[in-house]
Order: sequence, then structure tokens, then C-alpha cells
Amino acid sequence: MEKDMEKVMQKAETLIEALPYIQKFNRKIIVVKYGGSAMSNEELQKNVIKDVTLLKLVGFKPIIVHGGGKEISRWVGKVGKEAQFVNGLRVTDEETMEIAEMVLNKVNKSLVAMVQELGVKAVGISGKDSALLQVEKKLSGGQDIGYVGEVTKVNPQVLYDLLEKDFLPIVAPIGLGDEYHSYNVNADDAACAIAKAVGADKLVFLTDIEGLYRDINDKSSFISRISASGADELIESGIIGGGMLPKLNNCTNAIKNGVNRVHILDGRLAHALLLEIFTNQGIGTAIVRDEDLENMK
Repeated sequence: MEKDMEKVMQKAETLIEALPYIQKFNRKIIVVKYGGSAMSNEELQKNVIKDVTLLKLVGFKPIIVHGGGKEISRWVGKVGKEAQFVNGLRVTDEETMEIAEMVLNKVNKSLVAMVQELGVKAVGISGKDSALLQVEKKLSGGQDIGYVGEVTKVNPQVLYDLLEKDFLPIVAPIGLGDEYHSYNVNADDAACAIAKAVGADKLVFLTDIEGLYRDINDKSSFISRISASGADELIESGIIGGGMLPKLNNCTNAIKNGVNRVHILDGRLAHALLLEIFTNQGIGTAIVRDEDLENMK
């Protein structure tokens, strides 16, 4: 009985710890970029959707921007094509673009169904709807890689309208080019552009790593809080490499364009989103404005 009471008290303490965060972020927009391994496991998928749904129910205004790279590669393979990448970007010819759009829309609607199942109204859209994401052709090191788009303009009105009507928007990263052709957009880039356009209070990247390290081989060098200029210094020093480099550039870019805080979290960890946002300790890396880091010290 005593042990049971202890557990109940711990739950109460956790709820009390979450209270100031719930008050602070009430009615604030949070953009969650969801992709990577967390999407390939159904149980993890459900956990992420539960987390975002809970954020919605306690007063946040979440927007999900999702990827689907692994699923696209699987379907490209099914039609006998081989997935090709240049500097981490998918080479997207006409046929691959058709497959990508089909797969991303399929993923989009399955996420909508999961949210609906939890009793929250969700609407799935792509960057083509209401010209949300307008793009131009993106080159990779000067090389033409097909229908890959660089976001040039965001028209967030459709998102504001959905949020106002109490819907949870779920966005597939497909953009419209000048000739109204579909373009595949990197989901990180799409999430960053949307977060800036809607003046999000938070932008969260659910990734396949725990967060940032000063030395990837030294677990004690984990960075739980860093300023935007500190992150820029890490980039310039050459410590950050590979797929993390564009992600971190997106993070600092978002902070410089009005997003209050950017979080990098391990999406493979159950309920990482709630643990980072609602506990004093947090579990990932938060990138904050320089003055906010000073105030934390």
C-alpha cells in the first residue's frame, strides 16, 4: 500500500512540475518535425502522436511536419528503381516525384487517423494546399537533382485558419514551383520555414540521435542547452558533420528569425517530447537565444 501511495505521489509531483510549462506555453504554436526511425515503428509512431495530442489538449497549438524518406525509398524499390542521393538529397525525376507524393500523402493520412483515434480533430494537407510552400528548384553543389525544392515563400494563412478552428494541422513536405509542378522538399527545411512563418514559440526536431555532443565519441560531452551563437561556433569549428550540419543550420536560422527555442530530441525514445517540454531536466538539446541562455545562468 505504501509503495502504491509513493507511486501516486510521484505522479502528482510530475504533474505539478509540468504546471508552469503548461501555463507558459498555453496558446503558443509549436512545430514538430517528425521523421527518421521514429516513423518506421508503429509503437513509436503512436507514442509520438499521443505526445502531440496531449500538447494540443493542454493548450498548445501544435503543427506536425512529417517526412517519409524510408517509405519513399521502399516504394521506389518496389517499382524497380534504385534510390539515388547527392549530398544527402534524393535525386527526384518525374516518376520518383510521383511516388514521393503518393507515399507522403499515404503517410499523412495515416497520421491524421491516429490523431482522430485519440479524439482530436486533425487535417492533413501538403505544401501545395493554399500555396503553403512555394519553392524553386534546389541544386546540390551546382548539380540538377530534379524536382527537389527550396522554400522561397510560405503562405501560413491555411495553418492559422485550421488552428483557429481547433484542428491539428499535419503537413506533408511537397511544394509548388513556378509552373505549378510538385517538388519534394526536405522535411527539416519545410518545418523550419513554417515555424518562422507562423512565429512558432518552439520548433522540435525528432531525430535519430539523443541531441548534440561536443565530441560524438564522448558521452559526457552532451550539450543540453546552447545559444544560437554557440551553435554557430560549433558549426564553424567543424565539430558538427554529416546530416547534423544542415539540421543545426536550420535550428540557428529559426532562432535568428523569431522562433524562441529549438529542440533536438531522440524520436526513438518513448515520450521524448513530453519529457523535454514538461520537466525541469529535459532530455535533449535546446537551442535558445543568446540572451535567454544568459538569463538561465
